[in-house]
Amino acid sequence: MRTSTGFIRLTLLAALLIPAYLNAQTLPAGPIPLDCDRPCLEGLIDDYLAALVAHDPSRLPLSADVRYSENEQMLEIGDGFWGTASGLGKYKHYYADPEAGQAGFMGSMLENGNLVLMALRLRVQLGRITEVETSYYRQGGGGPAGIAETDASGAPPALWLEPIPASERMSRHQLIAVANAYFEGLQKNDGKGYYPFTEDCHRLENGYATTNNPNPNNTTGYDSFGKTCLEQFKSGYFAIVSKIHHRRFPLVDVERGVVYAYAIFDHGGTLHEYTLTDGTKVNMKMFSRPSSIQATEAFRIEKGLIRRIEMIGSSAPYHTNPPWEGGLSGK
Repeated sequence: MRTSTGFIRLTLLAALLIPAYLNAQTLPAGPIPLDCDRPCLEGLIDDYLAALVAHDPSRLPLSADVRYSENEQMLEIGDGFWGTASGLGKYKHYYADPEAGQAGFMGSMLENGNLVLMALRLRVQLGRITEVETSYYRQGGGGPAGIAETDASGAPPALWLEPIPASERMSRHQLIAVANAYFEGLQKNDGKGYYPFTEDCHRLENGYATTNNPNPNNTTGYDSFGKTCLEQFKSGYFAIVSKIHHRRFPLVDVERGVVYAYAIFDHGGTLHEYTLTDGTKVNMKMFSRPSSIQATEAFRIEKGLIRRIEMIGSSAPYHTNPPWEGGLSGK
């Protein structure tokens, strides 16, 4: 009887301990709440930046198989910018998608004392960070830039942070469709496509105003940067963009009408001069060889129209193939 009672006790104890043991081995409870909301995701970005400057990824709740990339190259987390980051910049723009467990960031950082722009995406699953995707724009990385001006501004315009009225909010798929229409209209741009812009749409690329700019950097024979978003696209100016591929839309903020996207812009190098829809001839000899731009691009969308665009991107080898799965490519 004693033996039977002891056996029963051991069986009950095993029944309690074995699931707990397996749980600890296979499903570690991460310090990130399973219902990580907007403040939680934004706080996680701050934690990441602090660990980055401290050169210590062990401070973060990383999954054992976390994936990490810098400018479309897969690295071991702790390598690359983890060794050269020397401080935080002043500019911080947070993006959050609690539904998908995605956190985004565009901001300024210091690299060995030099200002750079950084785009960051974190994916959270089961209380751990499973994906870290980063892009950096360094001075001279291609095209005009406003790194110092961006840093000095400290924060994005308040418009980015305003919630869309509940009655006007679009679904995730609708928002993605509008963002993708931007890429469709830009690729092989001929001035005849569908261009969903508000009249006051404005775009910043690496901190530089590439629309509505009163002092544009005109080297092509056409004042492109001084035009509105819609005027640019209707002119056919971006015919130089031969393909936009590997488009991804991992972060969608329905509450704020924001899509945080990725894409590779190809320039085939064969189109040197062409005529715009108003008859203006433009010289694009600076694109005389195959080249690409790897872009992280955020869109603020209101009533189905793009009102604000913020992009961080730099030059890349022609037709770069990102290491991240998924994505759409235009025809």
